[in-house]
Amino acid sequence: MKEVFIGNYGLEQVGQKMIATGWVANIRNHGKLAFIELRDREGLLQVFVAGDSPAFAEIEHLHKEDVIAVTGEVVERESRFVNKAIKSGQVELRAEAIQILANSKPLPFELDQHAHTGEELRQKYRYLDLRRSKMTENLKLRHQVTSTIRDYLNGKDFLEVETPYLTKSTPEGARDFLVPSRVFKNQFYALPQSPQMLKQLLMGAGLERYYQVVRCFRDEDLRGDRQPEFTQVDMEMSFASEKDIRMLVEEMLKAVVKKTHGLELTEAFPTISYEEAMNRFGTDKPDTRFGLELKNLTALCQDNSSLLLKQAFARHEELWGICVPNVADSFTKKQLSHFYQEMKEFGASRFASLKVEAGELQGDLASTFEAEAAAFLDRLEAQDGDLLLLVIAKKRQAQEALGHLRLEIAKQLDLIDQSRLDFLWVLDWPLLEWNEEQGRYQAMHHPFTHPKDEDIPLLDTDPAAVRADAYDMVCNGIEVGGGSIRIHDAQLQAKMFEILGFTPEKAQAQFGFLMNAFKYGAPPHGGLAYGLDRWVSLFAGLDSIRDCIAFPKNNSGRDVMLDAPSAIDQTQLDELNLIVDIKEGE
Repeated sequence: MKEVFIGNYGLEQVGQKMIATGWVANIRNHGKLAFIELRDREGLLQVFVAGDSPAFAEIEHLHKEDVIAVTGEVVERESRFVNKAIKSGQVELRAEAIQILANSKPLPFELDQHAHTGEELRQKYRYLDLRRSKMTENLKLRHQVTSTIRDYLNGKDFLEVETPYLTKSTPEGARDFLVPSRVFKNQFYALPQSPQMLKQLLMGAGLERYYQVVRCFRDEDLRGDRQPEFTQVDMEMSFASEKDIRMLVEEMLKAVVKKTHGLELTEAFPTISYEEAMNRFGTDKPDTRFGLELKNLTALCQDNSSLLLKQAFARHEELWGICVPNVADSFTKKQLSHFYQEMKEFGASRFASLKVEAGELQGDLASTFEAEAAAFLDRLEAQDGDLLLLVIAKKRQAQEALGHLRLEIAKQLDLIDQSRLDFLWVLDWPLLEWNEEQGRYQAMHHPFTHPKDEDIPLLDTDPAAVRADAYDMVCNGIEVGGGSIRIHDAQLQAKMFEILGFTPEKAQAQFGFLMNAFKYGAPPHGGLAYGLDRWVSLFAGLDSIRDCIAFPKNNSGRDVMLDAPSAIDQTQLDELNLIVDIKEGE
């Protein structure tokens, strides 16, 4: 066993005879002497092989990525040969003997040319991709974040409790991954989307403070920031207010940032309501590192006589806009046309781009807003040389469209300070949202979220107006965690299920165990869950969460290394009482 990783060799090892083990990262054979760059998980070590050393005979047998053991003495490098780029750069190992432990055939891609290697190939040979120092550092950072979280929560008297992976299907939200039972014919387990109900039961059991670093599973459409299986830091507390939970989590996050970045965050994280976030940024996870805030221009146009606006207002549409400073001539017609197509995809009925020149509006629809021009400039704080981008659509569609456009433009114009970590809490969420396709309300977060006490009477009269005791944490435009105070009263929980369209029989069948538990003295409680993958990718400055997961799935949810999912043989199907209907051409 290694007492010291070779990447950490330093002056304290000088004069010691060591056996250095690792992978051959590079070989430089100069005929009468040679250098080997030896690598382990902590970095590189230079090995010097003299031409008269018995070890020199092994050089011709060595290839890149061979696993070797080198016996020799650690010596200090001359000052002019110190390599400041690596941790072991002050020393080198003078080889006396080399033992080849395992040979490597040529790699399917060069480890130092990963930028030119397709992601599918990298994932197929993930065990090779992970040899890259950047990937190793990502996993080390992940470990550092996780261990800091555990240390913090253990110090706050939380108990780490494991919950089962084989659970009950409760298909309210994302689709479940189902596992057929061999013993119980035609019955299925579900892999947990989260331990939500189980941790609530732990609060009813009197444990009071729980956490778990837990795998979760959701069979949903995938994006770059999603995986079918992911890791979250799950927490729950009894007898705690929303503010108690937020403050504890802030302290925990500050401890993580200090450990991983050396930054001392001292100020409380700002808060913003859901409505304010949508009104200013067009999203419930706003990136506050730059401006370009949305403005509602509808009220300024109430006296406008144009048919365009009259028809739009009759459809209950609104006019929203953003001002992009000093870029009046920066976008081509092709780029503006692209923006227009994107806005149409968000449901906008009209998109317009206007330049500000000599205090007047120029361009598309300028004449339509001639009477409102001065008010527009004032509302948008626009000046000569600025570009105004306007959208007409239903309120939420207009906000989301401009929120998307705001972010796209900021990236194109390099307006985002990548060195910043802007944290904030989004509060006062709607408890419910209307699902047009299903013709019913659905929970904005989940069915167990407690409404604000003062809004509970509105459940019977105006459910859409009810606010939730919910809170999401956002950093740099990424939702890194969310939680709420939970319902702990059986009657209120039954009321919530009724609003969501559950019959009493269906509610009892799916969630009866939870509502029954509430009848035995469940305490007030609340909690939060953080996406560990997103946290780590954010801290590491990664474009994809896949680069901080040891063995991720691709964008299709497939593991190309293991070739999973895959077909199983008929014997296994028979044992599970399953019939696979394969249609012709599939």
